[in-house]
Amino acid sequence: MLWDFSCQDWETRLRRGVSLVPDLPIDHDEAGRAISVFNKLCLPDVPGTPSMAEAAGDWFRDIVGAIFGSVDEAGFRHVRDVFTLVPKKNSKTTGGAGIMMTALILNKRPRAEFILVGPTQEVADTAFQQASGMIDADPEGYLQKRFKAKDHNKTIVDLVNHSVLKIKTFDMKVMTGSKPVGVLLDEVHLMSSMSGASRVVGQIRGGIITRPEGFLIMITTQSDEPPAGVFKSELNHARNVRDGKIRGEAAQILPVLYEFPEAIQRDRNKPWLNPDLWHMVTPNLGRSVTLDVLRTDCAISKEKGEEELRRWASQHLNIEIGIALRADRWAGADFWEQKARPMTLDELVLRSSVLTVGIDGGGLDDLLSAGVVGRDKVDPRIWYAWGHSWAHTSVLERRKSEAEKFRDFDAAGELTIVEDLGRDVDELVELIAGLDRTGKLAMVGLDPAGVGAIVDALAEKEITTSAETDSSGEARVVGVSQGYQLQGAVKTAERKLADGTLSPAEQGLMAYAVGNAKTEVRGNALIVTKQAAGTAKIDPLMALFDAVALMSKNPQAAGGSLDDYLNSLAA
Repeated sequence: MLWDFSCQDWETRLRRGVSLVPDLPIDHDEAGRAISVFNKLCLPDVPGTPSMAEAAGDWFRDIVGAIFGSVDEAGFRHVRDVFTLVPKKNSKTTGGAGIMMTALILNKRPRAEFILVGPTQEVADTAFQQASGMIDADPEGYLQKRFKAKDHNKTIVDLVNHSVLKIKTFDMKVMTGSKPVGVLLDEVHLMSSMSGASRVVGQIRGGIITRPEGFLIMITTQSDEPPAGVFKSELNHARNVRDGKIRGEAAQILPVLYEFPEAIQRDRNKPWLNPDLWHMVTPNLGRSVTLDVLRTDCAISKEKGEEELRRWASQHLNIEIGIALRADRWAGADFWEQKARPMTLDELVLRSSVLTVGIDGGGLDDLLSAGVVGRDKVDPRIWYAWGHSWAHTSVLERRKSEAEKFRDFDAAGELTIVEDLGRDVDELVELIAGLDRTGKLAMVGLDPAGVGAIVDALAEKEITTSAETDSSGEARVVGVSQGYQLQGAVKTAERKLADGTLSPAEQGLMAYAVGNAKTEVRGNALIVTKQAAGTAKIDPLMALFDAVALMSKNPQAAGGSLDDYLNSLAA
């Protein structure tokens, strides 16, 4: 029998402050037994060492009950996968240590292995201190007799049946030689930036699948950068299960997500700044965190600026960041999210009378990028923007910190990862040739340096740098000067975003590039450079600036047939 973990009334539950764990057919006696064990554990680092019965909220006890009350008569656990999203200061790490100690106490399998994984040495140390401290703080002395904590390797041993709880720092070897009964991953959003994190999580699931009572718990706050990698995929999956969008065997995960509804998160007026709403996403309010402390922290963050406010909101209110707004960010980044709209390239073409294309990147360490700008066929003041990039596999090795993000964009169809050199150029040129067949393509602009192969390939499609050979009488492939000479296009793009006459497609790739763009002053010019962006990539945005520079010239379409374009898509 498959259990239904959906919770489609979660918004109402949040407002009412009731459990986000749906009604499940658990064994309430076993759930109560586990909760009783959990409640007796004491906090070792709080004056008076209060018990979890006092310190933890009912929201966490509901998770404990669901996990330990879901084991059937055959010993199979039905709540095997849990994803919990909860803001900082809600006793997340302490609760995680408590739930793993509860698992160790209730475990019946001899020599069983449990693992608690922290993203950093500091988090792992904290988790171990909490777990070992709970043993020392037991007022009845039972835990001191049964368990021994080994500081040198952060291991807690059950002296009765020789089972162990290991606290580890996340790395590629965390699962080497392990077939654990239970694993808890703390702060998954920090692990997602590590290359190969998705593979490690896959290994964990593969390891526990041989244990009928096996479980995997992820407890995390929201990321202070746009979600990526394993965190993004796990969060989206949990949301889809919660919302009932996924059913059946693919939906066997318990989602407990303390986050505002999308309408509140994305509202440009930031209703989430209202403290009257904070109880919705702060289940431990009044215990480990108070409203007064949150108010003060929020006020300080607002005073420091938009970047710090967003960071604070992501960590304390679970507000998802779409674009990382840094202090030296490109001014257009402030408007990108609110102006972006769902739009495919085909839709852009149909709405536009004229198209321009910008090209940037192309080295083995770059993203070869195309930016397309379309001018509305009814109101020429309105422009549309769309982008796509190609990355050679070598970029994933050279930029390991960005590799998980690039794989996400590849899965979304916004970036293409290629193994064979030349395939990226071939696909780029074919994209431009398809646009040319619409009769709407006016010009293609690119950085004059290092683009010979692209220019030659475009010439084969009769899209040329020569005015003499082009039927329009004008060169349609032109160089776009970079550096300070691109300042006009940069300013045009940001002004049109601000006044709403530039409407970009809603694409994670472009939002990523916009968030990475930094500006610096050189002489009297304010410029965006790749060097200023550090290891993260901005090539898609630079390609868009090239296309904007061309559209600013008020070009005219070369002429042709839209039917040719539509037929080429069908083919």
